Amino acid sequence: MKKAVKNGIDRISAAKRLLADNRIGLLTNASGLSKDMRPTSDILRERFNLAALYAPEHGIRGAKQAGGADEDHIDPETGLPVFDLTGAGGAENPRALDNIDMLVYDIQDVGARFYTYISCLSEMMSRCSARGIPIVVLDRVNPISGVRVEGEILDEAYSSVVGKHAIPTRYGLTPGEYARLINKEKNIGCELHVVELAGWRRGMYLDDTDLSWVSPSPNIPTVDTAIHYIGTCIFEATNISEGRGTTHPFSLIGAPFLDSRRLAGEMNSQRLGGVRFRRAYFTPMFSKHAGALCEGVELLVTDRNDYRPFDTGAILLRTIREMTPAFRLDEKLSCKLFGSDRLCRGAISEADFAQIEAAARGFAKNCAQYLLY
Repeated sequence: MKKAVKNGIDRISAAKRLLADNRIGLLTNASGLSKDMRPTSDILRERFNLAALYAPEHGIRGAKQAGGADEDHIDPETGLPVFDLTGAGGAENPRALDNIDMLVYDIQDVGARFYTYISCLSEMMSRCSARGIPIVVLDRVNPISGVRVEGEILDEAYSSVVGKHAIPTRYGLTPGEYARLINKEKNIGCELHVVELAGWRRGMYLDDTDLSWVSPSPNIPTVDTAIHYIGTCIFEATNISEGRGTTHPFSLIGAPFLDSRRLAGEMNSQRLGGVRFRRAYFTPMFSKHAGALCEGVELLVTDRNDYRPFDTGAILLRTIREMTPAFRLDEKLSCKLFGSDRLCRGAISEADFAQIEAAARGFAKNCAQYLLY
């Protein structure tokens, strides 16, 4: 049976005194919805004084592809100014925060360091702190659970919009918990409030709850996609398709020059926990190898509790790299996504995996003080 859970927006009454009599800015996108599918922007406009909207990557309604932005404009539906936080305007615009007294954040995240929304939140926390503007995070569940922490902790020498702070690839926190962590650990010092979840437990995936999955960006259509994304996003830094332009992004991995039979056989022979690999053929409609027939594999989850997507993605990349002379790595981007220069130094070894796992355990232990659930 699905567990009854409420996100922060479903408990907005708990923040009534906090939000009343303030000009409110809202950082959100299409995933900012209540349980009954009402946009957070509509709810705030009805109950409070909503004065401005702020758009992350993919735009205020989540319609743009990777790297896409809205640009500053007036929203035709609400008549409110929209400040783009990824392009030339937005956060860089000195007037972006002039007409608000408080910023509310409500976006569904996917629990991956390189998913850009938490970097956007980090940046706005710093800017609001400098202006004395409080931030209210309407918390949302971590859709891939809050128990497992895995992957490389970012070396901040490679800090960017796809990873700003030293956290693991799969960091195991809700947006509200993440905000509490960086506010303290990075000495941001903003006035931070979190409207907490009700009914969620750390071991729950989003589809264990009665909440609906709404894609927070065009290429994360399902919860299983979000799980695979932890491990297969690294293929963005290669000449191998990560499945963009297909109906199974981050589950399909391939290229015109791969041998699907050999790759699937090699990956299945390693008997990695919780995942199987089938031979796959696909033709991306856009992005890498658009219009070309690709061979590769599709990753299929068999046991979420046993599946380690970060390790799986790294082993898949290592396997392709070793068997494919045509493989190419964008070293600069790989450092940002992976979190270090390990891939530039060659194949990931068992000693590397052990070091990464030990550091992730240390991170999880330190995070205990910031957990809300």
